[in-house]
Amino acid sequence: MAVFAVAVFVLAYGLIASERVHRVTVALGGAGLMLAAGVVSFDDAVHSTETGVDWEVVFLLLGMMVIVGVLRQTGVFEYVAIRATKLARARPFRVLVMLVVITALASALLDNVTTVLLVAPVTLLVCQRLGVPPVPFLLAEVFASNIGGSSTLIGDPPNIIIASRGGLTFNDFAANLAPIVVVLVAALLLLCRWMFRSAFTYDAERAAEVMQLDEREAISDPRLLVKSGGVLVLVLAGFVLGPVIGQPPAVVALLGAGVLVLLSGLSPREYLADVEAPTLVFFAGLFIMVGALIKVGAIDQLARWATEATGGSAQTATFLLLGVSAVLSGVVDNIPYVATMAPLVDSLARDTGNPGSVLWWALALGADLGGNATVIGASANVVMLGIAEKNGHRIGFWEFARFGVPVTAVTVLLCVPYLYLRYFAFA
Repeated sequence: MAVFAVAVFVLAYGLIASERVHRVTVALGGAGLMLAAGVVSFDDAVHSTETGVDWEVVFLLLGMMVIVGVLRQTGVFEYVAIRATKLARARPFRVLVMLVVITALASALLDNVTTVLLVAPVTLLVCQRLGVPPVPFLLAEVFASNIGGSSTLIGDPPNIIIASRGGLTFNDFAANLAPIVVVLVAALLLLCRWMFRSAFTYDAERAAEVMQLDEREAISDPRLLVKSGGVLVLVLAGFVLGPVIGQPPAVVALLGAGVLVLLSGLSPREYLADVEAPTLVFFAGLFIMVGALIKVGAIDQLARWATEATGGSAQTATFLLLGVSAVLSGVVDNIPYVATMAPLVDSLARDTGNPGSVLWWALALGADLGGNATVIGASANVVMLGIAEKNGHRIGFWEFARFGVPVTAVTVLLCVPYLYLRYFAFA
């Protein structure tokens, strides 16, 4: 059964990489085979928190997509797009820098998926105004969301799992990871300047047109904007205060979406226009396939091989964990990967020592940054690709990897001296 599950996953991954079959079709087909063969039961796929669909992620996405759909009716995205472009004097690279920094900061305070949902519509409008291709900007933002999200407990879903298992707080994450994340964002900007250099063509005529626009005229429904803004602020506050109020982000997002729909008076056709159904279906299929690998012990075995190779050295364990996590998180979604690794890292920490909780920081950085390598490495990647495709800009598996792999390699390598100097050399 384990051989069958691994074979199905490898075949599905190959088809996604080949781009000959749409990723949603592959995910549904792979999930169907896992269920039909009995690798996972229906209960495993639907009800299990370990091997089933992560409904919290699915409903968080659904709630935020509805909120974004209502916000779009107000014209606020057009307002932000024009304002941001004017502040950057309509220079494409300056606009990218602004959007990347905003995305990284927002991902640290919210979560990377929510940030992508809010920033992507603005980006598409900015690029349309400037007459530049949006794909480089969207890719830069999704990379920034995964980097920025790694700096706090709530920024990236795997961090919540790590915090729970390691007994770590919001302040622990900020104090230990925020310093290196600042360096990584700067490195990302330099990489973007080189990788996407052909996209930063300055069009003086378009720039002049943008500079003459009055962004205030873009607001088409001020009353709905006030209502939407109030609900969004409450939703974001609910995310931050989730541990205090005892409600997960998905519940907060769904509640906010429900309240906003009632207040808006919009028809379902209007507020459901931004719901990316293919993205939600892809997630469901992917979760079932990865859940099958977890159930047959494939991911667990890979993790054990990695941890057994440390030889009892905390330093060896740290850098092996960083590297293995970066590689594996590019192959499977980093949420189930971290869920599988967390108990093993906990055990490893007792065997090798864990100065300054360095093993947890290595796991977090490896998993979060490794998610930038491929399309399916992180939830934010899939969401961004869905938005891009819906707007006529399809980003293929290899196109994403062509830029994601170098970004992952550079950012992970920059973490090596940071972890060594802070937790071993000057501990």
